[in-house]
Amino acid sequence: QIQLVQSGGGTVQPGDSLRLSCAEVSGRTFDGYAVGWFRQAPGKEREFVGSISGGGGSEYYGESMKGRAAISRDAAKSTVYLQMVNLVRDDSADYFCAASTRWGPFSGESRYDYWGPGTQVRVSP
Repeated sequence: QIQLVQSGGGTVQPGDSLRLSCAEVSGRTFDGYAVGWFRQAPGKEREFVGSISGGGGSEYYGESMKGRAAISRDAAKSTVYLQMVNLVRDDSADYFCAASTRWGPFSGESRYDYWGPGTQVRVSP
């Protein structure tokens, strides 16, 4: 059982970059877990942003942020990052990280066993 905590959200301007973090609250390693990032804008369904495999050897991105998002992980810090660049207004959403006990990466929500509480990103001029 792991518990995820997120940080790094906020309000930025169009064109800015932002890095979100997803960590295990007790510092317990979850390097063997796939971690995915999803987002949900008001009134819309949650959509897949990207995922990184256990160990960090493979990544997979959804169309919504392909080329503008990069996921990485720091095993020593038990943290996974979502780096986003060139943000646009449509990127405004609540962003969620999720961890799977399987290796991954995965795009499907049902593959994930643990979810973070979400962090809000707002892109506004």
